[in-house]
Amino acid sequence: MLVTLVDDSIPFNGMTPAYQPIGGAEKAFASLPAALARQGHVVRAVNRSPNSLSFENVSWIHWDGRKPPITEVLIAFRKPLLLEFTRATRARILWVTGPPAYLHRPAVHDVLSRTDAKLVFLGNAHSEAYRTEGENAVYYRSIAPGVREEYRSVDEMTPDDAPVAVVTTHPRHDLDWLLELWVERIRPKAPNAELQVYSAALKRAEDGEEIADELKPVHEKARAAAGHGVSIMPPSGDRDMAKVYARARVHLYPGSEREMYCSTLAESQAVGLPAVARPMRAVKERFTDRQSGFLAPDDDAFVENALAMLNDDDAFWTASKTARRTGRGRSWDSVASEFETLFR
Repeated sequence: MLVTLVDDSIPFNGMTPAYQPIGGAEKAFASLPAALARQGHVVRAVNRSPNSLSFENVSWIHWDGRKPPITEVLIAFRKPLLLEFTRATRARILWVTGPPAYLHRPAVHDVLSRTDAKLVFLGNAHSEAYRTEGENAVYYRSIAPGVREEYRSVDEMTPDDAPVAVVTTHPRHDLDWLLELWVERIRPKAPNAELQVYSAALKRAEDGEEIADELKPVHEKARAAAGHGVSIMPPSGDRDMAKVYARARVHLYPGSEREMYCSTLAESQAVGLPAVARPMRAVKERFTDRQSGFLAPDDDAFVENALAMLNDDDAFWTASKTARRTGRGRSWDSVASEFETLFR
C-alpha cells in the first residue's frame, strides 16, 4: 500500500534522532515511516527534511519539492489542515500529539468531517482528555509510540561510582520545584550524588545565548545549585542518551498535566533506569508503579524513593531489571502493525 506521512514543522528526517536531540513527537514521526516500510508498504514522508533522500526504504521529500498527487493512506501530523495535503483513496489519519482541546473547534471539526479522518492519540490518558472535552463524533484510537532500537539494544547498566540522577523535563514543568527538593532534602542524604539536568534551553543560556524571560529564574536556580552536585547538560541524540541512562541510577521526573506521552521516560525505562515521578497525566502509563519506578503522590514520597534509588543497591537493581525487561516490549514494528488496522 502507498502511505504518505506529512508534517510541516521543523527540519529532520529518519536519520536525525540517532545523532541529534529532537522532541518526542518529531522523533515519533521520524520513526514510523521505516517501520511501515518493513511491513511491506511503499512509504513517503513529506516534511522539512534538510535534503530529499531515501533512508531505510523511505522516500523523504522536502516540503518545497514536488507534491505527491495521490496516495492510498495519508497520515497528517498534528495539523488538521494537512489532511487535505493530497488526495487519499483509502484512509486519512490525523496523528495527534499535543493537548487535544483544539480538535473541538468548529473549523477543525469541519475538516475532520469533510475528510472522514480517523484520529490517533498517544495513549489512554491522551484519548481520555479528548473524550472529556467535548462531543466526539470522529473515530479514534490510542496507539502508543514505540521505543527506538538505540534504547532497546543498549548494553547492560553500568552506573557511575558517584550516583547520578537525570532529569529531562522541560524547565517550565516544575524544574524549579525539583531543584529545591534536591538541594534541601535529597542531596543532604546522598552527599556524593549528582543531578544532571538535560535541557537545550538551559544549555544555550550557559553558553551565553538569550533565552525566554520565563526561563531565566530556573536557569539561575540551576546554576546556584552547582555546589550541590547540579550540572546543566546538553541533550544528545539517541545513541548518546542511551549511554547516559545506562550510567545513571534514577530518572527524576516532575511531570505535567500537559504531557501526553513522556517519551524520555519510555526510553530510559528500556535502558533499565528506574524512575521517580509525580502521577500526572501520561506519566502513569510509562512504567509500573513500585516495580520499575515509583509514582510519588507528595514531596515526602518523592524524596524517599529518590534516595532509595541513589543509596540502596538492592532496591536499585531490582527496579532496574524490571524496567529493562518490561520497557523494551514496545517496538516501532508493533506500532506500525497497529496503524495498519486503520488502513482497511
